[in-house]
Amino acid sequence: MTPDDVYERVREENDTALSRLGSSKSLYAATGGEMETEDVLRAAADAEHAAYETFQAWADTSDAPASALYQETADEEASHYDRVTAKLDDHAPSEDASAMHDRLRALDDPIERAGGYIGRLLATRASKEQYVGFFVGQADPQTAQLFRDLKGDLDDQNVRARDLLDAACDTAEDYQQAIDTATDIVQAAYDEYTAQLESLGVNPKPVC
Repeated sequence: MTPDDVYERVREENDTALSRLGSSKSLYAATGGEMETEDVLRAAADAEHAAYETFQAWADTSDAPASALYQETADEEASHYDRVTAKLDDHAPSEDASAMHDRLRALDDPIERAGGYIGRLLATRASKEQYVGFFVGQADPQTAQLFRDLKGDLDDQNVRARDLLDAACDTAEDYQQAIDTATDIVQAAYDEYTAQLESLGVNPKPVC
């Protein structure tokens, strides 16, 4: 099994969840139904800050080479937070991490962290496009480009994820453990998304 196999399996096993996390309802859920520009920016800032805290903790508690890769990601997420909050007059990060980050922060096994990294990456990529679309719809091309740039940084994280898998996994069982953890992280994000929408009286499933 290879890192590419891991990605393919995780995508296949979580196709519905990832599709819905990438739907137009994802921003509505993230903002609690408050779809003004400032609400969307604050939701994005909270997400970037939560990611920074997660990966900084992993960098501080992982062995090489994983520690360096997680530090790169933590630094990247800190930069993302600064770039988003530059669009706000002020911002105090939420003290409540998302269900996905709560689950990520509970991981300490190198294989599970590598899998969790992939799960978070796929869930984040699915939702990131909606930020771009929102600001395109608001006729704010500069902010739309900001979120395109943030989404583009996920390509570098994609490379790191494969390096992490190569370093952590030796056997088919190791790769399966990473797949299971990645799926758990995607499902944590999806379950929270579903609960948020239902609390707002919105059906999380698309109406055909």
